[in-house]
Amino acid sequence: MARKPSVSLVIPMFNEELNIEHAVAAAAEALQKYSDDYEIIIVDDASTDASPILVSRMAAENPRIRPIRHAKNRKLGGSLKTGYAAASKDLVLYMDADLPFDPDVLGRAIRAMEVTGSDVIAGYRLDRTLEGLRRTLYSYMYNALIGVLFGWPHRDINFSFKLMKREVLEAFELKSEGSLIDAELIVKAKNHGFAIQQIGLDYFPRIRGTSHLSSPAVIVKILRELVTLYPEMRKKVARPQRPLSRPRAVDEPAARRTANE
Repeated sequence: MARKPSVSLVIPMFNEELNIEHAVAAAAEALQKYSDDYEIIIVDDASTDASPILVSRMAAENPRIRPIRHAKNRKLGGSLKTGYAAASKDLVLYMDADLPFDPDVLGRAIRAMEVTGSDVIAGYRLDRTLEGLRRTLYSYMYNALIGVLFGWPHRDINFSFKLMKREVLEAFELKSEGSLIDAELIVKAKNHGFAIQQIGLDYFPRIRGTSHLSSPAVIVKILRELVTLYPEMRKKVARPQRPLSRPRAVDEPAARRTANE
């Protein structure tokens, strides 16, 4: 029987006391089902509510939960870079703390990765109209802009479901500190020759807490970073084609290290 892959789940968190316990519980249930070894990395971006206390309590009860706290607020990009750098498993999954999708879709995503031989599975919302006209319009315009600039017709580039092999994150440096980081990740992965597949997911709009991802300040930061990082995001790196393969089994990283010694 084939082994299940190991998975690092990265959850950026800022003032999510109303959501974080439920999100982690749902995620842990899915990880136990579809992974032989997992960790949940919660990056607290200098929260000012009770969420850090809740995370510390959960970590004391479950050693697979790894809290990391920023002394200063670094926004989404900074939080994801911290979480990605800390990830130690073969597959890395990004999920927002307000639980925008059912974590049980991890099983379908792992299967899609195995069947297609892809390096990244990027989710898109089957219905993006649930958050209202303004945010829907912003989403369509942003996806169109990224497609025009970088030639990648991604359906929902800022949606938080992204499952990737850890080697994708090790192949290049992410520099965005804001919400551009999702586009930077996908564009650079494509430019480095990694195979990307998309799957449609049911989307659950936030009903508790406050979203900070569509404010004017966030949009301005995206545009500023896009201007700065545009030349770097246009660069392509030649990468040899590889045969189709399953995600590495839990014990393969050790074997790989031995082979390199």
